[in-house]
Amino acid sequence: MQIFIGNLAYATTHQGLRQAFEAYGTVEGVSIPLDWATGGSRGFGFVEMPNAMEAAAAIAGLDGTALEGRTLRVSEARPRAEWGGSQPPR
Repeated sequence: MQIFIGNLAYATTHQGLRQAFEAYGTVEGVSIPLDWATGGSRGFGFVEMPNAMEAAAAIAGLDGTALEGRTLRVSEARPRAEWGGSQPPR
């Protein structure tokens, strides 16, 4: 299951995010997108957990908690729009 994490501190690292989620189970991958102009974090990330029960426990356990001074918003990630643009397809 892919998990969305919002309101990340800009200084949060992949390792720091991984450690927070590993308390709930196996973490398969961590992604923190970077701003192309600044090279810094965009303030959100994704964690992939293969076990749905562990992922659900991580969402319930970490949503609303603080990490590096910021209150996390944690939820199941929604799929990206298939057309991938800012305007709907014609």
